[in-house]
Amino acid sequence: MAELARTVQSAPRHEIFSTGEALDYIGADPDGWAVFLDIDGCLLDLAPTPDSIVVPVGLAADIERLSKKFGGAVALVTGRALIYADALFKPFVFPIAGLHGAEMRGPDGSRIFADMPPEFERLKADLVADTADMPGVLIEDKGAAVAAHYRLAPQFEEALGKRMSAFAKAAGPGWALQLGKMVYEIRPSRASKGDAVERFLREPPFLGRLPLAMGDDLTDESMFAVVNARGGHSIRVGRVETSTCALSTIASPTLVREAIARLGLTDD
Repeated sequence: MAELARTVQSAPRHEIFSTGEALDYIGADPDGWAVFLDIDGCLLDLAPTPDSIVVPVGLAADIERLSKKFGGAVALVTGRALIYADALFKPFVFPIAGLHGAEMRGPDGSRIFADMPPEFERLKADLVADTADMPGVLIEDKGAAVAAHYRLAPQFEEALGKRMSAFAKAAGPGWALQLGKMVYEIRPSRASKGDAVERFLREPPFLGRLPLAMGDDLTDESMFAVVNARGGHSIRVGRVETSTCALSTIASPTLVREAIARLGLTDD
């Protein structure tokens, strides 16, 4: 298996690996790989609003089995706040990076939370008031981040983008505007999913393993770049409508869930 891992690490994966082949490789060597999973649009099907997503029965248990097979080297990397993401997968508790890495819980249970000054609380309130004339636009308070969803009101995409850009500038250099699928988000500027993966890979049980990452959005591209640079494999979920540095694709969250269930099976 060590020879297999070296082959995977040195090969031009975008030329020789399909998604299925990559998953077969890591399934054959669970001691050599770490797995990083986005939530919305990757593990879970997208929904009209953040609160209307559905966690399929058995998914949390499947992720737990996958984690055990890979020696605990499975982490969730999401734009959701850590506390909210945790609630989706009760009673299981996984290593997790929330708010694109601004919040983290390591394998040992230690937590890092993002600072949120009073000025940012006022900015969020001002944003709610400022978008009141945009019916269908949903403002999601994430604590140390705020998102404006326009999935239900696509006609406001351009106008909302301009307003969110102005609010991001008003928030100051500690904050950045993040684009996503039908959403604009103001998040801590020091955070990225790529940085979160780097931090995980510096400590056991992730240390010394090749990384595999799955995600569906622009916010996952920094994670893909880190994984690729480390000789791992990156998989973009869903229809790819923009350029991506992912090395392969998988059609839907349904197929991701099926792959997780399959990878988590023991060899007994």
